[in-house]
Amino acid sequence: MDSVFQRIYDEYHQDLFQFLFYMVQNREHAEDLVQEVYIRVLKAYDRFEGKSSEKTWLFSIARNVAIDFFRKQKNWKKRLLDSFDWGENQIKDKEPIPEDVAVQNEEIKWMYECLHECSVDQRLVIIMRYIQSLSIAETAESLGWTESKVKTTQHRAIKALRKAMENRMEKEGKDGEQYFLGR
Repeated sequence: MDSVFQRIYDEYHQDLFQFLFYMVQNREHAEDLVQEVYIRVLKAYDRFEGKSSEKTWLFSIARNVAIDFFRKQKNWKKRLLDSFDWGENQIKDKEPIPEDVAVQNEEIKWMYECLHECSVDQRLVIIMRYIQSLSIAETAESLGWTESKVKTTQHRAIKALRKAMENRMEKEGKDGEQYFLGR
């Protein structure tokens, strides 16, 4: 089992971490969640039947771990209200935002920031399809959805992301023609 685990770690660790990082937008939480994925993999690997690829099976587990994390975040509204500086009318920045650290390109930063305006399902599809480069079939298998649902969610996610970016560009006074989301 050690060699199997090492192979899985070597082959998929970066993808799993990146997926969970984009979902939770916090490095420490993502690291913890990756560990939870590995714990679940160790407990369940002997039941893995090979009906899907290992990668889609792992992303399925990672998705469930992320959903469990979000469910545990019951007090998110209270934490958000507590993090708002009512005197300055700004959100307090407790740590550097991931896009400032990881992304230099302005359009990509905006897309990353606007991704927060998508639903969790939309974020899952965008991350799996465009960041993790999974096919529609692999995404459907990982999420336990039909391919049709993935396509519909992807379409709605792109539409929501495009609208959020257009709104952001309006606020920033940028010319929307220099950016094109649907490449």
